[in-house]
Amino acid sequence: MADAERAGIRLQIGFQRRFDPAYRAARRLIETGELGTVYLIRLAGHDPAPPHEAYIPVSGGLFRDFSIHDFDVIRWLTGSEVEEVYADGGVRGFEIFRKYGDVDTAVATLRLRDGTLAVLDVARHDPLGYDIRTEVFGSKDSVAVGLGPRTPIRSLEPGVPPAAGPAWQTFLVRFEDAYRAELAEFLRVARGEAPSPCTGRDGVEALRIAEAATRALREHRPIRVAEITG
Repeated sequence: MADAERAGIRLQIGFQRRFDPAYRAARRLIETGELGTVYLIRLAGHDPAPPHEAYIPVSGGLFRDFSIHDFDVIRWLTGSEVEEVYADGGVRGFEIFRKYGDVDTAVATLRLRDGTLAVLDVARHDPLGYDIRTEVFGSKDSVAVGLGPRTPIRSLEPGVPPAAGPAWQTFLVRFEDAYRAELAEFLRVARGEAPSPCTGRDGVEALRIAEAATRALREHRPIRVAEITG
């Protein structure tokens, strides 16, 4: 990152959720104070199927590979930094992850500098599809991103009709509009018309949180992000 900054390279990190219309709406509600004091953010990240075995040992592990998008969106939504992370996980369905010292199911709790709390659950397998949700609970309002007719989850409440579907099956479909907006913005950055909306430093900070979560998982203790220095 320092090399890129010294060279003056225009750089945009590919955290596409920043360009999703619903995530942007949630950020606006937080920024304007319409949600009031943000008490808690709850995030879910479920892949429809595990990756091929060859990918597992080079993926960086569940938190670095998958949840880093959630860690970025926590910072971006709140404008606050994550100070401490605790995580736990295990192999619940696919023994191949144990072979490489990884897990297929995990949870994490995060404490932000401004006092906001965040809770994340992440899984490599969801039989219903690709489920990415974020819920923000505030003193004035509560909102959800990713909850709609294509969310791969069933309600058991009496009288609630099934989702219209079809359920999202891949990230390319779920975030198609976000990817288009992200690419359009990158072209503006490349032409020098706008500053990067997702800088290399944003990538570094998300990775530090992912590293803290990975260490917390392995050491079974809360990890302060300040411990991750390099």
